[in-house]
Amino acid sequence: MKKIVALILAALLVLSLFSVAAMAEDKPLIVIITPSHSNPYFKTVADSASAKATELGYDFLVIQHDDDVTKQSEAFDTAIARKAAAIVCDNAGADASIEPVQRAKAAGIPTFLVDREINSTGDAVAQMVSNNYQGASLVAEYFVEQMGEAGNYVELTGKESDTNAGVRSKGFHDVIDQYADMKMIEQQTANWSQTEAYSKMESIIQAQGAENIKGVICGNDTMAMGVIEACLKAGMKDVVVCGFDGSNDVRDSILRGEIKATGLQPIAYIAQQAVVQADEYIKNGKTDKEEKQLMDCVLITIDNAAKLDNFALAD
Repeated sequence: MKKIVALILAALLVLSLFSVAAMAEDKPLIVIITPSHSNPYFKTVADSASAKATELGYDFLVIQHDDDVTKQSEAFDTAIARKAAAIVCDNAGADASIEPVQRAKAAGIPTFLVDREINSTGDAVAQMVSNNYQGASLVAEYFVEQMGEAGNYVELTGKESDTNAGVRSKGFHDVIDQYADMKMIEQQTANWSQTEAYSKMESIIQAQGAENIKGVICGNDTMAMGVIEACLKAGMKDVVVCGFDGSNDVRDSILRGEIKATGLQPIAYIAQQAVVQADEYIKNGKTDKEEKQLMDCVLITIDNAAKLDNFALAD
């Protein structure tokens, strides 16, 4: 009898373990797709979204597409094959990303886009981005002020395939172009890259002469870090450099008296809200939000840089 009882208990234990395993396997999956985490901005997207997914009871899978549309397509295929409950994506191109989002939708998987929009509506459930135009305008106003409303300047822009690059540049110029004595002497893309920005700025300094460049306005913080490195190497200690994103690296540069300002994108909050809205959609088949959602940016200068940490501003 004791042996029979022991066997029954053992069988119940095995069944219990199988049940727990099955429950773990049945936990809904959110797939988080971002550019390379070599940029801390995109790592923040993944970290914030995955932390919120865990908090809300989901499994998560993070995939980096490195701004490669083929890798992004493969990431969407993985999400579809894994029968993900939702996708959170910081996409690899406004046009190239439409088809994979549509493919996920056809498979019954909702996509929540963060940071970058695509050139279609009705395919993603949400497109949640910083108000790039508003933020760029804030940065440009400060840039003009620091330049004394006059002087030669350079602009480095982001990837041409990225809608944000064009929107930020327009925000810059709608402010700067009102000042007749502000003269843009070079405009080049550095594709969001610090290394490329450093190389481009070195070439521009050699071509234009350090004494002829009073300021540089950059489409993101990563490029701004490359620019300030090149400028300091050339002895340009008084150059006015501004970025856009709100990274810790630029915060530290501002506190050292180097870069003058950046526009903080509340990307940690945006990534978290994407998962919150995905959770609402998974449970209810809809959300109470519009597809296009804009979040205002905050100007970061020497006055408030000490309060900035991981793309969030302390109260």
